[in-house]
Amino acid sequence: MATTEVERRRGQLAALSIAAVVIIVGVPLWWRTTETYRAWLPVSQIKELANLQLQLSADVEVVFARGTVTPEQQKKVPLTQTHDEEHTVEEDTGLRYRYETRYRTATIMEEDALNQPTAAEADLSLHTLSESPCGSLVVYVIPESSALLPEEVDVYIGQRRTALLRIGAQMRVGRTLEQLLAHLEPRIKQVLQVMSFSHTDITAALSDRVRLSPGSKESIADSMRAFKSSPGYEITFSLLNPDPKSHRLHWDIEGAVQTYIQPLLTKLAPLANFSIDSQTLYYAMLGVNPRFDSSRSAYILNSDSLAHVINPVEARLGSNAASSNPVLNFLLYVPDAHHSPLHINDRKKQEVLSNAFHSPRWGGIMVYNVNGFYGPEAVFPVDININMAKVMGVFLAQLRLLLGVQSSTPPPGFLVAPCSSVGLADWELDRLMWSRSVENVATATTTITSLAQLLDQIGNIVINDNIAQQVSSAVTSLQLAVAELEAGNLGFALQYSKEAILASERAFFDPSLLHLLYFPDDQKFAIYIPLFLPMCVPILLSLLKIVSEARQRHREKKAKKD
Repeated sequence: MATTEVERRRGQLAALSIAAVVIIVGVPLWWRTTETYRAWLPVSQIKELANLQLQLSADVEVVFARGTVTPEQQKKVPLTQTHDEEHTVEEDTGLRYRYETRYRTATIMEEDALNQPTAAEADLSLHTLSESPCGSLVVYVIPESSALLPEEVDVYIGQRRTALLRIGAQMRVGRTLEQLLAHLEPRIKQVLQVMSFSHTDITAALSDRVRLSPGSKESIADSMRAFKSSPGYEITFSLLNPDPKSHRLHWDIEGAVQTYIQPLLTKLAPLANFSIDSQTLYYAMLGVNPRFDSSRSAYILNSDSLAHVINPVEARLGSNAASSNPVLNFLLYVPDAHHSPLHINDRKKQEVLSNAFHSPRWGGIMVYNVNGFYGPEAVFPVDININMAKVMGVFLAQLRLLLGVQSSTPPPGFLVAPCSSVGLADWELDRLMWSRSVENVATATTTITSLAQLLDQIGNIVINDNIAQQVSSAVTSLQLAVAELEAGNLGFALQYSKEAILASERAFFDPSLLHLLYFPDDQKFAIYIPLFLPMCVPILLSLLKIVSEARQRHREKKAKKD
């Protein structure tokens, strides 16, 4: 009897010991070794970025030339004024524009530069005196009697970051400085909107973050035409020769790119990296049968059929599978001898002078007729040298549009200097940099906020140290980009915004995030139950038996006392 009691007592102690070891050691060890590793993320800083309040600061220097201010007014300059504008785009997105305007009088060398015979020469002379930093503007106020501008022009915008503003007739000498500045303020604001940034451009750059309100057809078309901001672009020039038996085409694409395209890409280097390649495709047809117009003795491509031209041609173009950058396609199509000449008509049935068209976020196509290079007695194939100056002039204009360099209509009284050989003015580069910086910040904040929400909702996703480092880098770069925009340092703001979008994209698309993403709880139970059930059932039954016996003894003791 005593031996049985000892054995029973020993079994109870063994069951309790095993249960204690499982609970105290086994369960924590199992929990620790099977938990999902999740590195620390700056969640609070990400939440702050989710409520994006951007401030864009632009520096403007207004220089009064001789004859625009009186000696009494000159005593009050130099003078600095700050003007703020606030716009609420959405509940979690706000914009503030700060314009810091400094007024001063022209120096002797600037007066000499303003005495040049033309506005273009004056713009060049002023640029040689001092180069304005990126994102800033200098407006020279010239007297009404100045011969630099035509009579109907009040504002001249050159190739650099300078503008010439003619003072109005109603502001002849005799008014106070405050009245003069009040008169100039609307015109200076218009100059800023043309040369720096406008509210329409900035809100369009926030399209990844906010829902744009319906605007004019022109503004919607401009926002949908240009490629989205990217760290790099692939540019492909293709020569399509559908009739090599009749035409032996020669094009100096390498020399044309170096002469016409490379200067523009060099100037756009702060925005992105560009790579260029070219190819010649034989027997490549447009896929659309043009209509013959007997009145013009030419074949016609109407605007309605242009949408069907790209798909058949695109299948022959190929793609660079090693790069994820967007591809800009520029196609030069030489019609075959049986369909020449070939002309493109617009929606008004009028002939397009450039004989070219472009497709938003894809590229452009130009039709190059060569039937005028040879007569009916020519012996085929005919050797034809393509006029690359004509072709590249069209492709350069299309490239500007596809990269977001908008040639908007200036306000009345404005004269904008034509493009130089570079193809891009300094102020156009600044305008594009403002838009790209804001677009990068908006895209990066959206990406990093979406990633944080995803990781918070799905606890199975592993957050390794590499992802945490990329997220922290993106948040830091975003904070720096927002601070540089507020300080008006456009170059640094663009650089930090590019770093932010690269880091956020790397973190969001990291393959390690998908390892345990599709590993639901029912699969966990299917794995762990066969492992733990055979071990836990005897322990639980032993514990239940111990509890039952303890209750039985308690009832027996209570009965004896009674």
